[in-house]
Amino acid sequence: MSTKSKKVLFVVTSHDQLGNTGKKTGLWIGEFAAPYYTLADAGYEITIASPKGFGPIDPFSQIDQFATDATKRFDTDEVLQARLNNTALLNAVSEGDYDAIFFPGGHGPMWDLAEDQKAADLIEAFYHNGKPVGLLCHGVVALKKAKAANGEPLIKGKKVAGFTNSEEAGVGLTEAVPFLTEDLLKSLGADYQKGDNWSAFSVVDGLLITGQNPQSAQITGENLLKALAEA
Repeated sequence: MSTKSKKVLFVVTSHDQLGNTGKKTGLWIGEFAAPYYTLADAGYEITIASPKGFGPIDPFSQIDQFATDATKRFDTDEVLQARLNNTALLNAVSEGDYDAIFFPGGHGPMWDLAEDQKAADLIEAFYHNGKPVGLLCHGVVALKKAKAANGEPLIKGKKVAGFTNSEEAGVGLTEAVPFLTEDLLKSLGADYQKGDNWSAFSVVDGLLITGQNPQSAQITGENLLKALAEA
């Protein structure tokens, strides 16, 4: 990797409605904060982009039960909070300006990033230009429309992790979401990988770095950092 270019693009959801439940959703803050600080502390400049120019945080992800060192740091980081509230527009960013791309989760991506052609185009551009592509938990649904050079799903035959059906059942949202993440990945021909529910689990398949759930945020960020160092 060029020594003058140390930039990573984070793509977050702008969707804040949990289906027809009347509840709020959005970005799971722990899945954003841990990889963000892992890369920022290593010297990477991070741009945050979203479909609508803002990244709403799932309020459920901010309760004390889910607090981590990274989320506590975010809670006092007014500069980063402001950046998340006023992101770059997804349609205005280009692969050529960055060394890697990362999609954190939360349920929001299931409604916007899964269907966003720009997100798919960016994933394809990074991947086909030899740059790491990281996705975590529900963030992996951004792979839905991404294609390989032969027109087949990009992840066909590749090892990919993501939120499990049993974890979705565990949070009581199986009927609230438009589809199940595990089912989507399998339908695209991925070699779906998973660890125990709520355990830290991340898998690397070449340039593709994925993680299973919120507990996998730190290890997924570290795997992306390692991939960047090797790129």
